Amino acid sequence: MNLDSEKLKIIDWIANITDESMIAKIKLLKDHPNETDWWDEISDAEKASIERGLADAAAGRVVPHEEVRKKYEKWL
Repeated sequence: MNLDSEKLKIIDWIANITDESMIAKIKLLKDHPNETDWWDEISDAEKASIERGLADAAAGRVVPHEEVRKKYEKWL
C-alpha cells in the first residue's frame, strides 16, 4: 500500500462529504485520536452475545416491545 496515495484518497473522500454527522464523527476522531472504542473494551463473550442478538434481530427472531412490557409490567 502506498501511504501517500491512500492519504490523497481519504482527503478526496472527505472533501466530498456532505453529511454533517459524518463530518462530526471524523472531527471526533481527529480531536480524540487515543480514545478506544467500547467494542475493544468488552470481553469476547460480550461481543459474541451482541453478535447473536444482531443475528436474531436480522432473522426476525424478536419479541415486540409491547409484549415484553405486558409480561413484566408488574415489575416496572
